[in-house]
This record gives sequence, C-alpha cells and structure tokens, in this order.
Amino acid sequence: MFQDFKLAGDRPAPIQIKEYIKRLIVKGALHADQKLPSTREMKELLNVSRNTVIAAYAGLEDDGFAYAVPGKGSYVAAISGHNTAEFEGTDDPAALQIDWQAKMNHYAVSAVELDLMKQGIRAGKEVISFTSIAPDEQLFNVGEVKRAFLDRMAIEGHVLLNYGYAKGYKPLIEYLMHYMENKGVDCSGKDMLITSGFTEGFDIMLSALRPSGRPGAAICENPTHHTAIKNLKLHGFELTGIPMEPDGMDVEQLEAVLQSRTQRFDLAYLTPSYHNPTGIVMSPAKRNAVMKIMSRYQIPVIEDGFNEELRYSGAHVAPLISSAGRGNGVIYIGSFSKVLFPGLRVGWVLGDRKLIAALESIKRARSIHTSTIDQSILYQYLLNGNFDKYVKKARLEYKRKYELTKTCCEVCLPEARLTGDGGLHLFLTFPPGFQTRRLLEACLEKGVIFTPGDKFFIQEGEGANTLRLGFSRVTDEKIKRGIEIIGREARRFL
Repeated sequence: MFQDFKLAGDRPAPIQIKEYIKRLIVKGALHADQKLPSTREMKELLNVSRNTVIAAYAGLEDDGFAYAVPGKGSYVAAISGHNTAEFEGTDDPAALQIDWQAKMNHYAVSAVELDLMKQGIRAGKEVISFTSIAPDEQLFNVGEVKRAFLDRMAIEGHVLLNYGYAKGYKPLIEYLMHYMENKGVDCSGKDMLITSGFTEGFDIMLSALRPSGRPGAAICENPTHHTAIKNLKLHGFELTGIPMEPDGMDVEQLEAVLQSRTQRFDLAYLTPSYHNPTGIVMSPAKRNAVMKIMSRYQIPVIEDGFNEELRYSGAHVAPLISSAGRGNGVIYIGSFSKVLFPGLRVGWVLGDRKLIAALESIKRARSIHTSTIDQSILYQYLLNGNFDKYVKKARLEYKRKYELTKTCCEVCLPEARLTGDGGLHLFLTFPPGFQTRRLLEACLEKGVIFTPGDKFFIQEGEGANTLRLGFSRVTDEKIKRGIEIIGREARRFL
C-alpha cells in the first residue's frame, strides 16, 4: 500500500497526500479504526518531509476522515454514506440504477439533437480551422485585466465575494446605460438586466415571451445565428425566415409574409449589424422600413447587437432600438463576447422597464445572479479607459485580416459570391447545386476546415451551397494556405 502515490508539482503536497489517503478510505482500502503509519514511517513511504505528513494528517482530522489518540498516533475515522470495497463486484440491492435515456423529456432530447458543437469536427492543432469567430486572445492585454481586478478588489473585495443582485452590478449597469445612450438610444422608460452572455439573455427573453397553450411564431432573417435557431426551436417557436439581400433582409418579402399570415407573430429576432453568418449590415433605409412594419403589425423585436464595434469602414449605423425612440417595442441584447473577453460571460438586456422587472425575477429563479466578480472586472476595465484603446487596436488587426481573407477568396474562389462588411468572418455563396459539405470532407483530408452554411438556414436543405469563413484566430500564413486549399478543392467539384 502507498506505493502508487505520485506527487504532482502544481499543488501543495499536504493537500495531495490528504486527498490520496481520503480516496483509500472511501474505497475501503483503509478501514475504520485502523492505525495510520506514523508520520516518520509515512515520510519514508511517500518520500516527503515529516512536516508535510503532519499537515496532511491534520487536514484529515479537520475533514472528519481521521482522529488522533494522544501518545498512540492517528487512526481512520468511521465514515458513512460511501460505497466501500465490501460492495465492489457484488449486486448491491441498494444501488439505484436509472435508465436516463428513457427519462429524458422532449426538451432534453431536442437539445442534444440541435447541439451542433457535439456534431462538429474535432480538429487537431495542425488543422487550419476557419470555424471560430471568437476574438484572438493574443490581442488581450492581460496586465490591464489584472489591474482592473486588483483595483476593484481593493475598493470592495469583501462585497464582491458575497452574493450579488439578480438585476446586476449597479456600477456596470449605469456604465452600460450611458454606453447605449452614446449609441443614440433613448433610455427613458427602459432598464437593464445583466446576464451571463447573449445566450442566457436570449433564453430568458424567450421563456418570458413564449405563448401558453400554443406554439410560438417568430420571424428571423434567413440565414441567421444557429444558436438563436436552436433556442427558438427548444422554446417551441415556429420559425419563418426572410431572405437576405445585399443591404439586409428583403423588406417586400417581410411585408408579404405578414400580410398573408393569419396567425400573429409573437416576436422577431434580428441582427442588423455584421449579421451572423452573412456579415451584412442592414442599411439605414431598411432599418427604418423594418421598424415601421414591425410597429404597424405590433411585433416585438429582439435585436442582437452582434459585433457592432467591429466596423472597418463607413459611418456608424445606429442600432434598431435607437430608431424606436421612446417606443418600448425593441429589446436589445448586447455582449462584448465577440470583441472582448468571452471568458467573462457578461451580457445585458436593455428594454422596457416593466419587462426587465419580470426578466429579473426569471433570472433570480434560474441562476440568482451573474458572477459579481466578472461584472466588476469588466466595469473597472471599462472605467479605466482600456476599452476604447483595445477596440482601436482590434479594429486595425481584424480589418487587416478581413482584407487579406477577402483578397484571398477573390483570387482563389472567384466563383463564390462574398458577403461581409466587417466583423470576424466572411460568407461565401457558390453556384446552385454546389455542396459545401462535400467540399468540407475533401478539405478536411487536406487539413482545412470551415463552417458549412446550411446550419444557419431555417429549413433543412437550404444553404447547401454556402459556407462561413472565420478568420479572427487564423494566422496570415494559414489564411493564405487554407484558402488556396479550399479553392483548389472547390474547382474539382465545380
């Protein structure tokens, strides 16, 4: 016994020894009231110092796994509730076995079926991957984040380590309200809820707006963000997709759908800026037209503020919620995840004050609150003036990669139509009949992967001739080489 212990270099030795002996006790290798080796004996057996063993034994006593007898040594304490060695290899009648697959409800089964991450390709380090549209972590200034953390902890560290508020960290809310006002939003009559990224905010919104007693009905752009499709379907919404044009969704088609539809739509989900996956920015004229139509038909709009900061050319385009003025029909979900520190998982929902009050209660029932420490770090980072400096640097780098990727596509994939006015990706549409999933299989053999576009479309079979190229985390050399390979393989099929 004790011969299989190996000390790892990344954790305190007394804790490792304590946990090792705990496992022996729980497994039944050490029995209640059995005497443990003396500290001198254990020091030799484990090849550690005697003080290390003394500290480990003290930890076992603190945790209730051992007790000391003065003058005699340390002994194993009797424990209950653990499946010890006496049951191993036997049919224990008390063991509870459940067929969890049979217990799963429709929501759980659908979540698995719609989980595209589980169905995705696991790429090795040598594979050139254009699948990600996350920010490049090499652009993060870790020193500024550390400073923000230390600054905030010095001010109110004890408070931040306790429970927070479901609505969110008040200083961050105040900062973000001002941030949205700078985008042209009239915040009178509105309030904000802090969430764990865009996805939680969207999920909470859908749970609040989902009709009772019938399936919901939602309008969205087609194609659109596959995470949004997944969550809408999981909440029981029937989706109607409106085709995209070079300057945004087809307004005439939107009007035609609404005129012909007898059932009322419960909501619209729209991404007007740097749309995922097409990268299209909806024109100001279309934004006004869409908002007039939604107002006429009284359809609430959930606006995804995706990548608004990653504008590489042209004037700032105001979000839809700014054109709503004092109207309360637009709910804006924002996040810095595609621009800044997705690991913090901080997003926000801006909308009508009464609606936010209800969403706050849903948030409290589900997760109590978003991590206060994460919120406070983001707030202090923003307060320190780091964000503007970072965005300026990020825009320059991503613009350079965007232009490089665009040029490579124009040279190597002239048959494909490109869309994407900014952000972290480009969208390619090949001639009808082209199958990008077949292209993906061929490119995978050559060490290159991308995201097939059909996953972003509402109906199965749509978008089979499209793909998305994410360039944010790919080096220049790999961008060139990867697109050359995609172009060479595409010509074989064309």
